[in-house]
Amino acid sequence: MTKTAQIAVAESQKLAQEFELTALPSDFVNDPFPAYHALLEHAPLKRFSDGSVMLSRYADLDRVYRDTKTFSSDKKAEFRPKFGDTPLYEHHTTSLVFNDPPLHTRVRKIMMGALTPRALAALEPGLITLVDGLLDRMEEKGEVDLIEDFAAAIPVEVIGNLFDIPHEEREPLRDWSLAILGALEPVLSDEQLRWGNTSVTDFKAYLKDIADDRRRNPGDPATDVLTRFINGNDGEELSEVELLQNCIFILNAGHETTTNLIGNALYELLQWPEEKARLEADPDLIATAVDEFLRFQSPNQLGNRMAVEPVEFYGETVEPGTPIHLCIGAANRDPRQFAEPDRLDVGRKPNKHLAFAGGPHLCAGFSLARMEGRIGISHFLKRFPDYRLTGEPERTGRVRFRGFSWLPARVR
Repeated sequence: MTKTAQIAVAESQKLAQEFELTALPSDFVNDPFPAYHALLEHAPLKRFSDGSVMLSRYADLDRVYRDTKTFSSDKKAEFRPKFGDTPLYEHHTTSLVFNDPPLHTRVRKIMMGALTPRALAALEPGLITLVDGLLDRMEEKGEVDLIEDFAAAIPVEVIGNLFDIPHEEREPLRDWSLAILGALEPVLSDEQLRWGNTSVTDFKAYLKDIADDRRRNPGDPATDVLTRFINGNDGEELSEVELLQNCIFILNAGHETTTNLIGNALYELLQWPEEKARLEADPDLIATAVDEFLRFQSPNQLGNRMAVEPVEFYGETVEPGTPIHLCIGAANRDPRQFAEPDRLDVGRKPNKHLAFAGGPHLCAGFSLARMEGRIGISHFLKRFPDYRLTGEPERTGRVRFRGFSWLPARVR
């Protein structure tokens, strides 16, 4: 090994040794991948000063996702010190993603009934109309923000349609979503906590009025998720709190994933012009391209579980009650799973990424997100093949979710 290589290894080892989720390097949000590679190579089981651990390798995350007996998604004990007795605590301990059966099973079964292949096929014409309308408005403007004018506008409308929320009442949804999901960051300010709690309270009050009206005037349960939630499934019904908080969760999760998927994709295509040209020359690659965007810049970078039984990783025992951080962003760049993981390849096959988690907690909306990405990105490229950035993009500043808050561009 050359001296230069030895120095690089030593620096990587030091980076892995000093890595702390609550004290991240200043450049981590812009480029977390050096830290991810250091963890993958030198600390696949990383212990933090607060007693929690992080797993970064693909095989370990896949194991955790599949083993619901050893690893729990319930966050009641973990979130109590962070949130106290607050609206954020009620939300994040009631929503689907942070629960085990039986709540997880009941909610997921109800939700999946509205996201069948037949139901998604029925959504596609309306999605195409929505996307083309957004593109029309962008063409008129010329100078646009690819996030506000496009990436974020698509899921707000799609999820709003699934819940049959009036168009004129959808404006607050994105800000509520950003505040509530932002409260999952490793480090929070008092202002972020206040904003998150206020957003849960306002969102819940708004949805209660919508739900009360929907009970009086039910929609079609085949297409209206809220009506499905109200009706329940096979005699099982959700409590009022379960219903409202899981509606908030679906609205938030559906917005966040798709916004980041599309925004990240449009940015990365400009960084990889040969892959952009390849996709433009062969539009049928869009399906594999969407999965590659999800792998390469995963919209959700971190997941969590709690060990409920003693479990061993790399010769070390993780004791029951230990919070486990799952580094999705690192696992999707693991060279043990993906050839040339730091190269964008719009035709990559196979591509069993973990952007939608896995096992029983595989994201219920993964097919919808893929469809939104497929239609949004392909129609955008067909209309604006020569788009270009006109300023410095701004990332959201968040660690758990990876995306942009501002992506200035000229489309014509």
